[in-house]
Parts: sequence; structure tokens; C-alpha cells
Amino acid sequence: MPDSFGRHGDEDEVVTEALTETELPPDAAKVRRTFLTLTFLATFAASVIRGIDALFLLDAGLSASEVFTVYAFMTIGTVFFEVPTGAIADVKGRRLSYLIGAFALAVGTLFYWYLWNVGAGFIWFALATLGFGIAYTFFSGATEAWLVDALAATGYRGDLEAVFARGQIALGGAMLTGTLLGGVLAQLTDLGVPYLLRAILLFATFGVAYRAMHDLGFEPHGAGSFVKAVGQTTRDSIEFGWKVAPVRWMSLAGAFAFASMGYIFYAMQPYLLELYGDNEAYLVASVAATVVAGAQMVGGMTSAMVRRRFTSRTSLIMVLTAVGAGLVALIGLVDNFWIAVGVLVVWSVVFAVILPVRQAFLNAQIDSKHRATVLSVDSLVSSAGGIPASPALGRVADQLGYSASFLVAAVVQLGALPFLTRARVICPAGTDEIRPSTEPSTAIDY
Repeated sequence: MPDSFGRHGDEDEVVTEALTETELPPDAAKVRRTFLTLTFLATFAASVIRGIDALFLLDAGLSASEVFTVYAFMTIGTVFFEVPTGAIADVKGRRLSYLIGAFALAVGTLFYWYLWNVGAGFIWFALATLGFGIAYTFFSGATEAWLVDALAATGYRGDLEAVFARGQIALGGAMLTGTLLGGVLAQLTDLGVPYLLRAILLFATFGVAYRAMHDLGFEPHGAGSFVKAVGQTTRDSIEFGWKVAPVRWMSLAGAFAFASMGYIFYAMQPYLLELYGDNEAYLVASVAATVVAGAQMVGGMTSAMVRRRFTSRTSLIMVLTAVGAGLVALIGLVDNFWIAVGVLVVWSVVFAVILPVRQAFLNAQIDSKHRATVLSVDSLVSSAGGIPASPALGRVADQLGYSASFLVAAVVQLGALPFLTRARVICPAGTDEIRPSTEPSTAIDY
């Protein structure tokens, strides 16, 4: 009988090691295929604006500090609505949560485009972005919880890292193609057209999820009124999330590691244009997002190879976090466009390798019933660091330049190391162990 993470006892080791792609249980293969398809579609929809979003806001008349304060509002929406939307996922079902999020993002994108057209100011963009943050919380936790429970229910015996790594490849492919398309559209038309395309793609994502995504391995349950459900979810998030020491320390580490992650990505757009010498080369600006996309794919493909160099998940995360911070500092020190792009590529690969290992570590600490809630709490805590970090780094960019802001961002990321050390020391035996990959390939199989 598998435990809540889809793993079996020692008596099943031989069967597990022999499991290949063609021998994957049909229902488990369908679950994985649905996860990869939705990951690709949702990310593709998001990516058509990723390479130009900061430029979009700057074009609307906002300063650098205002742009990154707007992004902080999205983080605020994420932080304050993670628990209520986690309640929807755990009480009413992960599928419903996903559908609400997809629809809300589609409508919100159309409103965002309208604000740009009428020349709305900072306050309106901040409120719209707050809405984006709320909509995103319907995805966070729910999607991953749906996947893990559905795989366990359909007989999947492989390691979670292998599926998450495939997700990284799908995500990277969607970012690569979506970002390039968005950059080309912006260069040939204007900055608003990619937002219209994003809205259409999100409505399409909603349709696919409605047809193909079904709750498996989890029975949605009623818990009285929604207020009562939120209260219970809050108590559960504390009892099964915050009070679980490894989850707490990993989430606190995420507050530092992810605090400057969004800033680095979006600040790279105007910074690369600055190094390139042409502030209207929108396609060149998309290079920032494009290389991140390609790196997501490379990181997913090389994840198993990198994991073999480590015996524990936390040791891998700690080493690569330190390496990543050094690379961010290097980006701020160079003054050559192509060198900056090259360092960005390496940093993106490092980050992509960390993500599936971190996901697997957290899921190893969580039981099925409260998985969506606890993962939402992790997202909440990890996102909270971005609330002060984004506007503060934007202010540094306004006063001292983007290069100086990258140096500060690197220092912020190093703040994760003490918390990662604590998570490593306190986690239960076996939950931090890196097991040999049970899948011979990470190529995407749709």
C-alpha cells in the first residue's frame, strides 16, 4: 500500500526500479499528461507578456519604484488570500479552485489592457495587480496537491521529483515559445496586443481544465459555512503546516530566496535594454524571459544528473542557493549585454534545478488531507518577502541604478541559508534523502 507520497515499502523496490515510461499505469499517465498540458497552457498564456510587462508599465508612465510597488501589490493579494483560497481547494475541490483562478485571470487581463489604453495611473494598476495576486492563489497549492494525490490514487510508484522535473520542462517550453511570440507581437504591433492574446489563451486553459481535470485521491467535503471552512483551514495550516518544523523553516527560507526573484526577472527587462543601448527594442527585452524559459527546460532535463551529486535535498538546495546569489551579484557587476545574458542563463538553470527538489521536500512532510492548505501556506510565507523587497529594490534602482539593485538582491537571497540549515537538521529521517531516479528520461511525453 503506498503512503501519501506515492512511495512503497522495501518489498516494492525492485518493481519501482523496473518501472519505465511504457509501464506507467494508464490512469497515472493520464494524470501526468493532464498536469503537463495544463502547465504548458497556463504558462504559455502568462509568458506572452512576461518579457514586456515591466516595459508595459513603464510605457504607462510609472517610475521604476512604482512599477515594482505595483508588483508588491500582487504579492499582497497572494499573502492575504492564500488561506481562504486554500479552504476552497481543500473543502470544495482542487478542480474548482483551478477553474476559478483561470477565469479570474482571463477577465483581469482584459481589464489590465483597458487601463493601459485609457492611461490609468499607479493606483488603478496597483488595484488590478492586487486582483491578479488573488487570482493566482487559486492555482498555488491546489494544482500541486491535485497532482500528488491523483498520482498516488492511480498507482504511480516513481519519485515526485521526476514528475516535477517534467513540469519544469513543460513550463520552460511554454515560456520559451510564449515569450518569443509576445516579444515579436509587441515589436510588430504595440505593447497591448500580447495582453489580448493572453486573455484568449486563459479562456482556452479554463476550457481544457473543465474537461480534463478531475479530483482523484481526494474527496471534496462540505464544512458548513465558508467562514467556518476558512477558520478550520487556518487552524489546519498552523497545525499541519507552520507547526511542522521542516515546513516552517523551508518556507521561511523561501521568504528570502524568492523575495527578490520576481524583481530580478522583471528588472532584467529594462536593464538589458540599458546595456543594449535601445529602450524600444522590445524583442531584445524578451531575451530576459526567453533565456529563463530555456533554462527551465535545461534545469528540468539535468535535474536527475545534479541530484546524483548530493545525498540530501536540503544540501542541494543550500549549495545552489549560494551559487545563485553569487550569480545575481555578478549580473550587477558586468556592463556587457552578452555577458549579462550568459550569467542570467546559468542563474536560471540553477534556480530551475532547485524547484523540483524543494517541492519534493515539502510534499514529503505533508499528509494528503491537508496538502493544498499547507502548500498554500508555504506559498504565502515564501511570497511575503516580496512585499518589502520589490519596492525597496525598485527604489535602489531609481536612486543608484539597476546594477546596484542586483547586488542588494544577491545579499537578500543569502538570507535563506540559516533557515535551510535548520530545515536540514530538524527534518525526519528519510524525508530529506535523495533517491535514485526511477525514470530513465525526462523528455516530455504528452
